[in-house]
Amino acid sequence: MWRALLFIALLCIAAFGAVWLADRPGTVLITFGGYEIQTSVAVAAIAFAGLALLLALLWSAVSGLLRLPSRLTSASRSRRRSRGYQAVSRGMVAVGAGDTIAARRYASEAERLLGQEPLTLLLKAQAAQVSGNRAAAEAAFTQMMEEDQTRVLGLRGLFVEARRRGDAVAAREYAAEAVRLAPAAAWASDAVLEARCAERDWRGALEAIERRTSLGLLDKTTARRHRAVLLTADALDRVDNDAEGALRSAQDAVKLAPDLVPAAALAGRLLARRGDMRRAAKVIEVAWRSQPHPDLAEVYLNVRPGDSALDRLKRTETLLKMSGGDPEGRLAVARAALEAREFARVREVLEPLLAERPTMRVCLLMSDLEQLEHGSTGHGRGWLARATRAPRDPAWIADGVVSDYWAPVSPVTGRLDAFVWQAPPDVLVAPELTLSDEVTADLDEEPKALPVVVVEEPPAVAAPAEPASEPAPAPAVVEKSEVVETVEAGEREPAQEAPLPPKPEPVVFPANPPDVPKPKETTPARRGVFSIW
Repeated sequence: MWRALLFIALLCIAAFGAVWLADRPGTVLITFGGYEIQTSVAVAAIAFAGLALLLALLWSAVSGLLRLPSRLTSASRSRRRSRGYQAVSRGMVAVGAGDTIAARRYASEAERLLGQEPLTLLLKAQAAQVSGNRAAAEAAFTQMMEEDQTRVLGLRGLFVEARRRGDAVAAREYAAEAVRLAPAAAWASDAVLEARCAERDWRGALEAIERRTSLGLLDKTTARRHRAVLLTADALDRVDNDAEGALRSAQDAVKLAPDLVPAAALAGRLLARRGDMRRAAKVIEVAWRSQPHPDLAEVYLNVRPGDSALDRLKRTETLLKMSGGDPEGRLAVARAALEAREFARVREVLEPLLAERPTMRVCLLMSDLEQLEHGSTGHGRGWLARATRAPRDPAWIADGVVSDYWAPVSPVTGRLDAFVWQAPPDVLVAPELTLSDEVTADLDEEPKALPVVVVEEPPAVAAPAEPASEPAPAPAVVEKSEVVETVEAGEREPAQEAPLPPKPEPVVFPANPPDVPKPKETTPARRGVFSIW
């Protein structure tokens, strides 16, 4: 739009100039070398413009010829770079696809076309890593460290290679150097924090947390939680040698995260040991309201040494009220009531937990209850056997690792604050099978007659010996049959005997022996029907 307007404006100016010259006639006289040229002003102006245009064209041609070698060189270099970057792009695609041969070929081509470009070195290192050539990968990353713009990238690659070969010292040095050069590099900051946690340098880890928070790599809530975890870990390490220092660290952790169970339990235990039972109870109660936990109940139960079993029972009743009927509160009361031999209270408080599928701890408490109340009885042994198949109680879990004790970092990945209190996956316990309505209706129907296979004269086959023990009872379907009956010898014979020719005593094999019942066949119209034995 603006170009069209500019062209029209220039055209108008030219037309105005031509009209102006036409309205003002005049002559132009040129004398040169004995020659004299006289013409009008308009013709002289047109001749001057043509001469200027001719000179411009001549200058352009001469300058073009002079710049032709450099232009040819620049075009060749541009085509070379274009081919090089195309090789880099294809090489990255090959690395992502896992094509090691193509990745190495494109890496060599890119290095030949582009030289020591950062992308070329990165592709070379990636191709070496995909091919499993660790030495070539480290050499490429080492070359990256020679350039300022790729130095941090080279440090990251060397850090990864050091961790792969298990060199923790070198990996820590690379991460520390990367933090010095680029403090905002998240991977380097994480690596430094992980290394200090692995060395149990909790104070150094706290400094790393402060630095990450100041750089904006952590939000305030996460930073407070991480500081509380590190302070708790520091308190646990110092509890045997420096009880006062451990107490200060635990209290600081409780201030930052009142719901952190290990910090509250440790602070409550140390305060109770020092004789400050009121503050110890307050710390435990605050944490209990957030998350009822057996460690908190244990500390709260023994906050005052020398209390009787009834006193401890009354104290746990307070925890039950604060938890609002939480299972952990009921288990704490049941354990205290069992120690006080208040068996009725144990049954009363555990009754809601028995309505559904009780967990392992509930079954063990019921077994102890039966043993203490009635002695060694079958009920106690039954609850003990049931505990082996019961769902598992909550435990400390981090990255698939189940632990009885809390730890500040994950033993698998080294991640800080990885342990959470939750029920493990119930993979070792078989679920209870229940009969569906379709199966129940099928069992209520009149069962079909089971076939009886009679072998009249089995060659060289002796009759089966009498079983040493009483045979197992037949399944429910077999007991309802009117055709097959169970006899004392453990064999089955038809209710309505068919006349047989006088031959040697036949050997009768039951269609469904009592110890191996035959499941009913399913049909497409009766999907989901099955037998349970």
